[in-house]
Amino acid sequence: MRRTSAVVVAVLGVALLAVQPVPRTSAAAPERVIVTNFPELQRIAGKVTVPEPIPQTALVRRLDVIVPAVDRAATSQLVETGSVDATGFTHAVLGLRGEVQGNLLRDGSVGAILVPDEEPVIRALLEEGRYEFPLEVQAPVRREARGLFASDQPRHVLGFPRYRVFLYNSSDRSVEADLYVYLTN
Repeated sequence: MRRTSAVVVAVLGVALLAVQPVPRTSAAAPERVIVTNFPELQRIAGKVTVPEPIPQTALVRRLDVIVPAVDRAATSQLVETGSVDATGFTHAVLGLRGEVQGNLLRDGSVGAILVPDEEPVIRALLEEGRYEFPLEVQAPVRREARGLFASDQPRHVLGFPRYRVFLYNSSDRSVEADLYVYLTN
């Protein structure tokens, strides 16, 4: 009986091995791979160094700018405060604050508009009164604020390496304004 049991167990074991799938030991056919090297213009030879950290942020300020009453639509009379070099940066956060010179008779707003420093864009602004690709920040100027004003801080995507800065003031008094342009990546 022992012998019969051993034979039955052996036959069942062989039968189970025959029914189980056999793992594949051979790999699929090799795939064709094409390697493209960079052209000669992009090859780097020798030692590459970065002499100082690459700036990730920069703060540009335009402080104590006197802005007389000039409407946003009067593009030929806007107060220009130079340009901002945005090369290498992807975003700008704008902030505007200041103080009214004297007592306000009516509410208004003070604003800064950055336009790309490109000849056709500047010509469209100054000759045709048309803003193209503007980045803007605006602060309300109210009588009850006792002459102080401040904007929110809008974040803009930069699309040009250099911007010209123009300020306007729709209140009835001159203002002293501070503009902050925080450049980031």
